[in-house]
Amino acid sequence: MKILVVIPARGGSERLPGKNIRLLGGKPLIVWSIDVVRDVCAICDTLVSTDHLEIAQIAKQAGALVPWMRPPELATNAARSVDVAIHALNWYEITYGKVDGVLLLQPTSPFRSRKTVVEGIKLFKDNGFKPVLAISPTHIHPMWTFKLKNGYLSPFMREYSNFNCRSQDLPDAYIINGSFYLAHPQQLRKQESFIDETTIPLIIDSPKEALDIDTEWDWRVAKCCIQDHIP
Repeated sequence: MKILVVIPARGGSERLPGKNIRLLGGKPLIVWSIDVVRDVCAICDTLVSTDHLEIAQIAKQAGALVPWMRPPELATNAARSVDVAIHALNWYEITYGKVDGVLLLQPTSPFRSRKTVVEGIKLFKDNGFKPVLAISPTHIHPMWTFKLKNGYLSPFMREYSNFNCRSQDLPDAYIINGSFYLAHPQQLRKQESFIDETTIPLIIDSPKEALDIDTEWDWRVAKCCIQDHIP
């Protein structure tokens, strides 16, 4: 089995400028995602797709493949990660041959573990190459969320508007944590998505491992996790 890892690392970031090359625990953020898949036997290459020269240089020094700079049309705020992944996949298969899966690793999830990566790849193989997606329990249950309607609170889920029930009586609810997306090339090109009705869940219970750094607050949380040795 051959899995191509694609790490999307655009230079521009409005909410957290320069995040991909900020130092976290003594190394650039993007290097965490490169290091975690190093020597995982199913992975044939780790390709970093970037439009930023410094990110490209750091990624190459960390051992990643950076064969080109990302096209401008895929380097905007509106560009989708799945389009970036398909662009990288198409180039790689033309250059190096077919792969069995594309694993998208966002650099903003530095604490995903090697164990989780290996487990996700095993789920992919054991389930006939169906897509695998990392999820985590949500601390804000969707049945207890609201929207504003004419200046008043209105439940998002009207059928579950009884807010007198206990939280432990609610069904389990999960959110996509952004740390692991794995799909077969054929499915990825057809659906233009890492998610479909056959998606297999990779459940991550650790809040640290599920952390997605998108804001300055998230960055502070990540630094605290390292400084306080939070497992």
